[in-house]
Amino acid sequence: MFTGIIEELGTVESIEYTNDSAAITIDAGSLVADLELGGSLAVNGVCLTSTRRPTEQRPGLFTAEVMGETLRLTGLGTLATGHQVNLERCTPASGRFDGHVVQGHVDGRGELLDRTDRPDWSTLRIGIPSELAPLTAIKGSIALNGVSLTLTAVSEPSASSAWVEVGLIPATLAHTTFGQMPVGAAVNIEVDVLAKYTARLLSFHTTTQQGVDHV
Repeated sequence: MFTGIIEELGTVESIEYTNDSAAITIDAGSLVADLELGGSLAVNGVCLTSTRRPTEQRPGLFTAEVMGETLRLTGLGTLATGHQVNLERCTPASGRFDGHVVQGHVDGRGELLDRTDRPDWSTLRIGIPSELAPLTAIKGSIALNGVSLTLTAVSEPSASSAWVEVGLIPATLAHTTFGQMPVGAAVNIEVDVLAKYTARLLSFHTTTQQGVDHV
């Protein structure tokens, strides 16, 4: 589990593609100094597992095998050598909980539609898959590229396309990939897990009610 508080910016060192997967190696610096083989690291909000031990010469390298489905459904498929990525280690049971519950299971890929940069903060509008719109709410939590953020605006149910807006302070812009993110860039989206479970529970309740009504 993660909290959406980014610890470091890593740099994509290499990407080795196979038939339907890729081995992505990231220079994560001291962040992975004590990460064991099989340990997890959130990369732009995607929970990835360490599959290779770093060498003594490059102890800060983290390599993960990424399935084709993950490459297609998240922004990891758009990465290239030299790109920066947001990194966060798993949260220990004794750790501080400064963001919100982030599982590292991306629900969909969005797109940066627009940004307004001011001296004191920036507003970003992110287009999201329509099926995720009912799981968003003003003042609710969302993870965008692994960053825990508060929604400042959401699209209306009647809107032709779904979107959300977030506000970012200079500190967040400086320590995440959002600082230099151009319009049109892919954004990994993970909605609040509480919203997902609530929607799932209500779907069973609705089905049960319909069954009763038909008796």
